[in-house]
Amino acid sequence: MVGKKLLQNRLKKKLFTKSFLNQMNESLTGYIFILPAVAIIALFGLFPIGYSIYMSLFQWRVRKGDFIGLENYAKLIGDFQGLLLFLLGIGLLVAAYWVWKNAFRTIEKGEIIAKIIAVLLLLGVGISLSTGWEKMLAAGNEGFLNSLIVTVFFAVGSVPLQLFLALLLAYVLFQSIRGKEIFRMVYFLPYVTPVVSTAVVFKIIFNPRETSLANIFLSLVGIEPLRWLFEPKPVSELVFGLKDLPGIWAGPSLALVTIILYGVWTFVGYNTVIFLAGLGGISKEIYEAAEMDGANPWKLFRYITVPLLSPITFYLFLISFIGTFKAFNHIFVMKEPNAQKTVITTSVQIFQTFYTENNFSVAAAEAIILFLIILGLTFAQNKLLGDRVFYG
Repeated sequence: MVGKKLLQNRLKKKLFTKSFLNQMNESLTGYIFILPAVAIIALFGLFPIGYSIYMSLFQWRVRKGDFIGLENYAKLIGDFQGLLLFLLGIGLLVAAYWVWKNAFRTIEKGEIIAKIIAVLLLLGVGISLSTGWEKMLAAGNEGFLNSLIVTVFFAVGSVPLQLFLALLLAYVLFQSIRGKEIFRMVYFLPYVTPVVSTAVVFKIIFNPRETSLANIFLSLVGIEPLRWLFEPKPVSELVFGLKDLPGIWAGPSLALVTIILYGVWTFVGYNTVIFLAGLGGISKEIYEAAEMDGANPWKLFRYITVPLLSPITFYLFLISFIGTFKAFNHIFVMKEPNAQKTVITTSVQIFQTFYTENNFSVAAAEAIILFLIILGLTFAQNKLLGDRVFYG
């Protein structure tokens, strides 16, 4: 019996050792396969970020200077108390959303209570955000902080319009219409055409002269010529006559709206192609079953197409928002000095700090702040919108 137990123990140890070695070999094989990708990400992704953080902690104009810690960030932000108030406003906004959606569901009249609390929290959001921003703007780098506002205008004005038009075009082009392949190619062409050349064409079209194509079109409908890319006045003043609106409430300038139109024209085709791929993945039997139940085309679109395309919509929304916050080429080509700072997005501001002012450390600090903002927005969008995605 003793010998039998010893033999069993040795056999178990041998099997355990063999299993452990097999697992090690499998793990090692897996690590070898991912090593090239990890090396590329580390070299071209993580290292530049780390080195930018390192540069931002020094006085760095062409050459590395003294260590100054967070001084560059303090100069850009201006008032850390204002930053905390601003972050508090964002936190209250998240709390208001959670209360509106989830709180007090189990008690009678809980929905009414939740909405009242959410409205009160929203009042706190407005006070915290406005107070914090004013503090930062008064003490910080006005050019950089203003570029953040312009970037938000650019993103909010571009992304929803891009996705709406792309979904509409994809739905139309997915139907049985003549020449739909030609239309698909035409709508995709702006995305593959060189940015600089198309941006220059847009500058010619939206020239402030009366003979420009945009102003000729306006004259046909009885509207006076506009300065387009040369106009720093906000659209709210030009269209609605609302003058002297403070700061962010004035909205984007006409010059920025013109650049937004270019961005929409460029990326609608790409988004349309992605939506078309998603429409091709929806089973026809679902539409046929709904039609047998009496669903009209609007209900088919609202209750079948839109929910089943939500994963693609979520993906396009994320990458589009990230892209607008990093956009540079066409903005740099189309911006005019007459538009002043109303078209200077954060990416352009970083380039000017780096190239024009030769202030490498401040440019690195600006880039890190932009990186954190994009990271935070991506995380927030993933949390808030990810739950609404329907995966079938």
